[in-house]
Amino acid sequence: MSTAAADATTIATPTYLERWYVLIVMCLIYTINIADRYVMSTILEPIRLELHLTDSGIAFLTGVSLALFYVTFGIPISWLADRSNRRNILAASLVIWSVMTTLCGLSRNYWQLLVARVGVGVGEAGGTPPSSAIVADYFPADRRPMALTVLALGAPFGAWVGYDMAGAIAHAYGWRSALFALGIPGALLGVIVYLTIREPKRGQLDAIAEDHKPTLLESTRFLWKQKSAFHVVMGGGVCALWGWGLIWWTPTFLTRSYGLNVAQAGDALGWIHLVGGSVATVGTAWLLSRPWMADPRRVVWVLGLGVGLSTIPSFIAYFTHTLWIAKLMFWLFIPSIYFYIGPCFGLLQNLAPCQMRSMFIAISLLVANIFNLIIAPQAVGFMSDWFAGAHGSDATSLRLALLILAPTGFWATYHFYLAAKTIVADQKRAIGYVKTWSP
Repeated sequence: MSTAAADATTIATPTYLERWYVLIVMCLIYTINIADRYVMSTILEPIRLELHLTDSGIAFLTGVSLALFYVTFGIPISWLADRSNRRNILAASLVIWSVMTTLCGLSRNYWQLLVARVGVGVGEAGGTPPSSAIVADYFPADRRPMALTVLALGAPFGAWVGYDMAGAIAHAYGWRSALFALGIPGALLGVIVYLTIREPKRGQLDAIAEDHKPTLLESTRFLWKQKSAFHVVMGGGVCALWGWGLIWWTPTFLTRSYGLNVAQAGDALGWIHLVGGSVATVGTAWLLSRPWMADPRRVVWVLGLGVGLSTIPSFIAYFTHTLWIAKLMFWLFIPSIYFYIGPCFGLLQNLAPCQMRSMFIAISLLVANIFNLIIAPQAVGFMSDWFAGAHGSDATSLRLALLILAPTGFWATYHFYLAAKTIVADQKRAIGYVKTWSP
């Protein structure tokens, strides 16, 4: 196999400080990505009341509208990222979705907000696939699950910003101000990315690296042949359906069931996301950095066990009618929606040749966001409306809808179990390198 030649814009051998600088910046980008997305969950009820919408109507406006264009543009943008400068695509995407987030705050009616949310979806489609592929070319194969887990710290940080900080701003100054506070810093970070990040040489740290640029069909076929990659994609996607689908409606659930305002609901959840999610993510990064976790089978075993056990408190949280019990269950459940993100990204980067990495992540995100932003919010909204009947959605109807969604965590566990069966052979096929463990 020949190694792809670097062009004038790429760097072949990053220094230790440079690779960690890039990783920290990518974590900040992911923070803004998550915060921009889930701030809408915090301000869901004020928007619904102002625009006079049903639960299914607000779900379409704030979640489905973004996801439809996210998944539509994700594949072609990632196809382009596997062929051109990923840094430039990432910087432009960050500026686009941040500007559109600001425009969401300037919206004065349903259609203006819908168009702005579509713009956010288009921009976010070019965020995670190129950023994770860049990180993969800054870190060697056995460090990628750890590095991608550090990148995934952006999820709890972003959720805390989107729930706690945005909730406080929305309560004090109105829901539009929360969107301004997120959009403007994101656009500035996009400029920093363009000026300070250098494009790494593709496949520079792999045992196998080639200059062939696969078509979309070739990448899809290869992923389908990688049975473990398929199950990692599905496991991560179902985790998004289960965990993030529940979380999408949780601020509204707290305001309806326990009479909290948006600031109180955001504060109740924000610190769980920040502290619990960060501890879970950092703990997972530490665990994956241990030499005996280099075997990818152990990684998927940990993922399956963690998600399976966390499914139980996720059900109890919405079943109980006591606030302190619900909060306790949230402390057990919410951290688990973070710990799987980095390992799944890392596993997929090792199950894909260097010229297919953005595409593998894009396919993974396509599945996750169809589950997370299209199916889960809309299904819960429809079920809540249906259970409510003529009198309109309320706390009871939303609770029943969430209880139906909660057990799907066991479905994700099943996919991680299946991934362990072929993951060693699949990783060798993709990058020519794997450490194994014999019991």
